[in-house]
Amino acid sequence: MSDHNQSLWLKTCREHVEPAISTSDITVDLAVIGGGYTGCSAALTAAKAGASVCVLEAHEIGHGGSGRNVGLANAGLWLPPAEIRAHLGDMVGNQLIDLLAAAPTEVFSLIDQHDIECEPVRNGTLHCAHSAAGFRDLQARHAQLSAAGAPVELLSAELTEQRTGSAVFHGAMFDPRAGTIHPLAYVRGLARAAAEAGALICTQSPVRSMEHVDGTWVLKTSQRTVRAKSVVQATNAYHSDLSASAPAYVPVYYFQYATAPLSDNLRASILPDGEGCWDTGLIMTSFRMDHEGRFIIGAMGDLDRAGGAIHKSWVKRKLAQLYPQLADQPLVEGWHGRIAMTSDHIPKITRIGPNALSVHGYSGRGIGPGTVFGRLVAESLLQDDPGLLPVPAVVEYQENWKVLRRAYFETGAALTHFFKARF
Repeated sequence: MSDHNQSLWLKTCREHVEPAISTSDITVDLAVIGGGYTGCSAALTAAKAGASVCVLEAHEIGHGGSGRNVGLANAGLWLPPAEIRAHLGDMVGNQLIDLLAAAPTEVFSLIDQHDIECEPVRNGTLHCAHSAAGFRDLQARHAQLSAAGAPVELLSAELTEQRTGSAVFHGAMFDPRAGTIHPLAYVRGLARAAAEAGALICTQSPVRSMEHVDGTWVLKTSQRTVRAKSVVQATNAYHSDLSASAPAYVPVYYFQYATAPLSDNLRASILPDGEGCWDTGLIMTSFRMDHEGRFIIGAMGDLDRAGGAIHKSWVKRKLAQLYPQLADQPLVEGWHGRIAMTSDHIPKITRIGPNALSVHGYSGRGIGPGTVFGRLVAESLLQDDPGLLPVPAVVEYQENWKVLRRAYFETGAALTHFFKARF
């Protein structure tokens, strides 16, 4: 395994969950494939409702995107409200907008309820305009979000400089509903809470086969056979073994680098109120501070491939551009992960068989939506009520491949432009 798979979050995580020791065959009400936000939220929901639950994770809890992301617990999706309604219609679109507007509250409430040690800071996030055109986009988003009832605030360039400590931005949109967390600690805290509620957490347990036999799902790993009344498949961009139920998405890599903890003097000049940030660039840049004062910056790219050195050089230049006082700070940690992008940037729920749902495609916005979707998918299966789902489930994996291919090539073209700009 590459060192770039060993994230800062893995090295600083204070949450731990004890995996199941027994390898006996079992029968449960709900089997969950995947130990990320969606899977662990579903397991916690079902276990608290009194159902018997087994989580089958191929590696360790939070191995995938849940343990590698930026840690911004945002409200909503990437899409502004009007685009969500255009894709889903007014009724379903408004329902999803309202659900995900409250997603940060659900995340931080779970953190409080279960004493999850994940460095929660709910001081909002800043969407920063990297150009005049970016600020115009923020103005349009601000108008739509305000009309939908979101308490967002549009900031001038001067106020943005005060809030970020950087003079490069043309303005920003502040969302007080959001915040930052230690992403791996949060998902492991969900798994620990699920285990305390009675869920069986099985790590190093990739599912090799899954079939529906005489009204029961039969899932086989190398250690055991699990029989289940219902199944949640929550593998997202790390799906590999069950090709028959592989979700359709565009895989995108996102990397991050972190400095060593900064001095008190440097910390005071950067994000003094502790917001998490990202910009309006076509290939966005994210940045934030962690609990110990490390500055963390990220963008699209795979550190394991030939462009890894280019990405690191770009980060050093970007760091000096954003904060000249950090130009000489060494980058001591670097890691990356995969994102599952859907053709319309809206998460998908797919019915892969009787009493079996698959969820994927958070398009880089996984913490809040993953938590909400996991809860609602579990409730829907346990209550046999499709009306509880946040978006309608389609019957099989039949994406609009023409649209998906276009999204893939558009992403590829954007990445090519981005990488050329890094030389």
